[in-house]
Amino acid sequence: MPFVTVRVALDAMGGDHAPTAVIDGAVEALASHPDAVFILVGQEEVIGRELARVGEVASRFEVKLASQVVGMGEKPSVALRTLKDSSMRVGATLVKTGEADAFVSAGNTGALMATARYVLKTLPGIDRPAIASALPSIRGRTLMLDLGANVDCTAEHLCQFALMGSVYASAVMGIERPRIGLLNIGEEEVKGNEVVKEAGDRLRRTTLNFIGNVEATDIFVGDVDVVVCDGFVGNVSLKTSEGVAKMFSRFLREAFNESLMAKLGYLLAGPALRRFRTRVDARAYNGAKLMGLNGVVVKSHGSADAFAFANAIRVAVGLAVNRVNDRIQRHLAEIQGSGEG
Repeated sequence: MPFVTVRVALDAMGGDHAPTAVIDGAVEALASHPDAVFILVGQEEVIGRELARVGEVASRFEVKLASQVVGMGEKPSVALRTLKDSSMRVGATLVKTGEADAFVSAGNTGALMATARYVLKTLPGIDRPAIASALPSIRGRTLMLDLGANVDCTAEHLCQFALMGSVYASAVMGIERPRIGLLNIGEEEVKGNEVVKEAGDRLRRTTLNFIGNVEATDIFVGDVDVVVCDGFVGNVSLKTSEGVAKMFSRFLREAFNESLMAKLGYLLAGPALRRFRTRVDARAYNGAKLMGLNGVVVKSHGSADAFAFANAIRVAVGLAVNRVNDRIQRHLAEIQGSGEG
């Protein structure tokens, strides 16, 4: 990707390790995006202390003051109603006014979605925004959406998610004809609830590269590029996979500590295990996209360290530079013009 100047607003107050991880992550992201400009949003005194620590690179940051902070346990409705000068609200507003090309926050997910949707609204033709993230697979990465924004969805919503996922996979992941799969309890067309079956019927009538129903195991195999589901199913699937990964990691550590021979085996297998750990490191996949908003917003994991937050920034830059929202709108216009669906 050619270097393009992009202005990214960062929620300096959101997340377990803010603002340290936010600023250090931005400094790390400069290695791949040296022309980026970062706008730190938050309380002046807190930000000032951290910027003094990074030396000359502090010149790459601007500061936008926000007097309030959205707590991790704050109800979205309360955040919207009472925290009108929060770092989250101010950051989303910077995108709305064009002062920033993207906004990244590691804060409260529900409050971020509610705030961003209120401030930015959705793209014309998109009813609901969806949370999308790339997950590791045998052959690379699989984009999955929705991961929790919409517990109940209609067939139309699922079709919109499929379109947005296809555009992202094409524009950012570089896949010419992304394979779209509908998450179901079986590959047969007759399986699933009525919403999923209707969504499948509608997707087969579009020009998207819809390959049909896929099962949860297919997410990580690599035979599908975009997996579509409602937020309830998506979130449960995501948390299940995270739990399995933690269990596997725990079992592996225990196995290598069982005996002296096992510990020697670990020394011999060390390089391969480090490569494995790098490949499945969740921090490398940090940065969930709030797809469908009329502006670029990315949610970082609340516990993200600098490495993870840097990856969330890279996701935001990719969305902005590749003008994914413009592409989604063009595809929607083409579909409406052709009478698809």
